[in-house]
This record gives sequence, C-alpha cells and structure tokens, in this order.
Amino acid sequence: MAQNIYDDPDFFAGYIQLPRQILGLEGAPEWPAIRALLPDPTGKRVVDLGCGFGWAARWFRQHGASSVLGLDLSRNMIQRARAETADSAIEYRIADLDTLALAQADFDIAYSALTFHYVQDFGRLVREVHKCLQPGGHLVFSIEHPIFMAASHAYWISDEQGRKTWPVNGYAREGERRTDWFAAGVLKYHRTIGTTLNALIAAGFCIQAVQEFAPTAEQIRQLPQLAEELERPMMMIVSATA
Repeated sequence: MAQNIYDDPDFFAGYIQLPRQILGLEGAPEWPAIRALLPDPTGKRVVDLGCGFGWAARWFRQHGASSVLGLDLSRNMIQRARAETADSAIEYRIADLDTLALAQADFDIAYSALTFHYVQDFGRLVREVHKCLQPGGHLVFSIEHPIFMAASHAYWISDEQGRKTWPVNGYAREGERRTDWFAAGVLKYHRTIGTTLNALIAAGFCIQAVQEFAPTAEQIRQLPQLAEELERPMMMIVSATA
C-alpha cells in the first residue's frame, strides 16, 4: 500500500493552506497549460486519478463530461470532495493507485494532477490506465519534474552573489526519495524522463505532447515569486492517446 501522507494530521493541516487548495484550479499556475492539452470533455467518461478535493472532477462536469470517477487514497480528500460536490454524475472512491484495477474500456479520458510520483510501480499503473481507456482515449497528467525531485536534498543553493541554483544529483539513481514537506519523510518515487516516457510507450500509448512547465511573463507579473520557476522545471505535463 502506498504511503497515505494526506491523512497525517500535521501534513493535512499545512497542505490545505496551499493556494491551489484554497482557490482550486485557478490557484494552480500550471492549469492553463494542462487545460490546453485536454480534449473536449463533452459527453466523455472521465477518471481522475488522485482527485484530491474534486476540483478537476467538477470542472470536467461543468464542461460537459457525462460522468467522472474520482479516486484518491486519502480519506480526508474523499470526504472533502464529497462534501463539496452536489452532482450525481460524479462518484468518489478511496483507492490505492499502486494496486488499482479498472474495467476495460470504461473511460474516454484519464486525468491526474501531481499524483503519479507517489506511485511505486509506474509501469503497472499506466498499463492499467491504458486498459481502462477506449481506443483513442486520452491520458493527461502532471508530475513533479524528475529534475526537481532527483536530488537527495532538493533545496535552493545560493552562491556568494546570491544567485540561486537547484541541485541535480543522483538523477540516474531511480527509486525512493523522502522529503520533509509539512511532515517528515514524505515518500515519492523518482524516475528519469526517459523511464517515464518509455513506460507510456511500452503500455501502448502514443505520446502527443510533453511540457516542462514554466510560468508566463504575465503570471510572474501577477505573482513575482513564480520567477524562480524559470531556473528549473518543477513540473512535467504529458498528453498521450491510447
């Protein structure tokens, strides 16, 4: 079973203060880039893998999806999503993506935001996702960029002139990474870009786009602290078809 850090009280208390958890999709700087890669959801059946509070699930329904299944390991997340959703076409379930089993060809779109880096066996998961999609169905997901999470101590380093550098070490050593983020020992799994994309190809996906997210000039003007995201990619966004 995957680590269920989101039900840790200390972690959850900090996590819910993030702008993206208060403002929803509008508080996620990468959302416009993700939205540009999403197919028209009108009439589509959607599975949201790591649905959190249900922000994306509700967006899909508001934009015409016929149904949405939201899956998350965290009871805290599922309880909050259910409390904030008044739509019988959206269903939320507690599920562990490391052991997930989905019916064949049940969905047209699979979506995931910043979740797959918590999954130990990415190859198994994407094979399961490919199975659950109709031929030609879409998978769109974001993950922490492998450059962002590779280092054993992933924090900014400043030189004598105050210039920031993001450390990249151990990049080719894939596997567990533990960080202190709202709680000690948050477990994630580092994979190189090549491993990530090749797992999708091996599962039968055709990769349509890969974006290494960077904020726009307008986003930086509105939120100057985003400027540091130009120094290294924090997120990778992938679009693929089954």
